Amino acid sequence: MDSPVSLKAEDRPDQPPVTPELEDLYRGFEKALLVPLWTRIGDLMPPHPRSKAQPYRWEWKTLVDLAARSGDLVPVGRGGERRAIALANPSLGGRPYATPTLWAAIQYLMPGEDAPEHRHTQNAFRFVVEGEGVWTVVGRDPVPMRRGDFLPQAGMNWHAHHNSANEPMAWIDGLDIPFQYGVEGQFFDFGRDELSEREHATPDRSRAERLWGHPGLAPVSRLQPSEGSPLLRYRWEDTDAALTDQLELEREGYPGTVEPGHALVRYTNPTTAQDVLPTIRAQFHRVRSGTRTAPRRETGSSVYQVFDGSGRVSVGDSSWSVQRGDLFVVPSWTPLSITSEASASDSDSGALDLFQFSDAPIFAKLNLYRSQVEEAR
Repeated sequence: MDSPVSLKAEDRPDQPPVTPELEDLYRGFEKALLVPLWTRIGDLMPPHPRSKAQPYRWEWKTLVDLAARSGDLVPVGRGGERRAIALANPSLGGRPYATPTLWAAIQYLMPGEDAPEHRHTQNAFRFVVEGEGVWTVVGRDPVPMRRGDFLPQAGMNWHAHHNSANEPMAWIDGLDIPFQYGVEGQFFDFGRDELSEREHATPDRSRAERLWGHPGLAPVSRLQPSEGSPLLRYRWEDTDAALTDQLELEREGYPGTVEPGHALVRYTNPTTAQDVLPTIRAQFHRVRSGTRTAPRRETGSSVYQVFDGSGRVSVGDSSWSVQRGDLFVVPSWTPLSITSEASASDSDSGALDLFQFSDAPIFAKLNLYRSQVEEAR
């Protein structure tokens, strides 16, 4: 067969002298499907991460407009399973990947529609930037989805969705599809085609929330650690209160924020106090108006969605103005700085609020996670 290995002897200081014997050796390597480290070390072992992804921003208005058009044309059902439209990072060859490890999509469900039941090894979540009326049904437990809610779901849990409202609803999905695809470890199962009458119920609180949704309190009957959070809905009311309290404590002269004007909370698994999902870290930022955060780098990649407010985001050499719903990517070891330009006219909190998810738990488990904060310019 033709060898996919192609080697070129080069007259460079870090390479052996180019001779007929070296050329012949390289042809032998090609035939035997071998690659010498001295020809590739700069690519394989660079001094710092060089992400294949690039910084990029998607405008929420464009996503919603295209999703609405899909709602009129594309049915939900077996085959496609979901009316979910994935972000495709322009540097990843057209794959439906936001980053090399993270998948993000806008999902759109029309009034009265059901998305059929299935399960998969991929860890997943839903985050709602606007609207209500959809219930996700996880393990036959209907869970309400409302603005600001974060809804995690660990792998291999049966789940479906139904829209009980008179209006369509859009939200974002996040999964570790690219990671599991890359390591060739994914599984997928089809479930029932139809939900029961009981699962079409629209309770204000799910059974999971009635057990686990009490701050600092856990049901003794369910105390064993779980890989993913058993709490299926983290309410916006609680997130908002935590961020508000951090900034108010800062105003009073007490510690609480990660830096001046920057409140940050992390969603955690109540059975372990660790990340809410085994492969995904989810956090929420509130940046006071007029604040510019210090540039920060970290290994692994992130996707952010603006929940409320407006501002300017700098990711490496890229910079954009952002507003409610916009999504953007921060590749590995690329500095991020956020400037809040929010006001009472575009933000309920008067600050710039951003939801973030990342692959940090993967890097932490492999002892590869690093972060670095630079001085603000």
